[in-house]
Amino acid sequence: MTIKEGDTLPRTSFTTMTDEGPRPVDHDEFFKGRKVALFSVPGAFTPTCSARHLPSYVEKADELKAKGIDAIGVTAVNDAFVMGKWTEDASPVTPLADGNGEFAEAVGLTMDGTGFGMGKRGQRFSMVVNDGVVEKLNVEAPGDYRVSSAEHMLSQL
Repeated sequence: MTIKEGDTLPRTSFTTMTDEGPRPVDHDEFFKGRKVALFSVPGAFTPTCSARHLPSYVEKADELKAKGIDAIGVTAVNDAFVMGKWTEDASPVTPLADGNGEFAEAVGLTMDGTGFGMGKRGQRFSMVVNDGVVEKLNVEAPGDYRVSSAEHMLSQL
């Protein structure tokens, strides 16, 4: 079942990269009492994700924060090492590695990328999460990049 607006995010585990290596992300520490712009990409270093999706959130970070966003996170079914390298110049976006796809599966937003040698991945989407509750959810049609962009999210805030 796909998550919808008004639902509470499921408690799954994310991992992020630190100077000391991979570190689990505490769900409450990241989401509780905060308004978070969370977006998902099918894969780090893939063309649209690298050229458009991640850069849109980096470029619009100040505008998002001015509209009440406390933190920006990106998730993908990639390990923390890959996510850390991919986002090393993407401050203030926090990489949230979903290495085993637990989050993508728990929110019902997986895709089958086996035809491209990618296996099971998370779909391209974005959401505004307020204190752990999904306020806005934007899921892209396969192959599209529009409603999950930072620009679209700004229009919703």
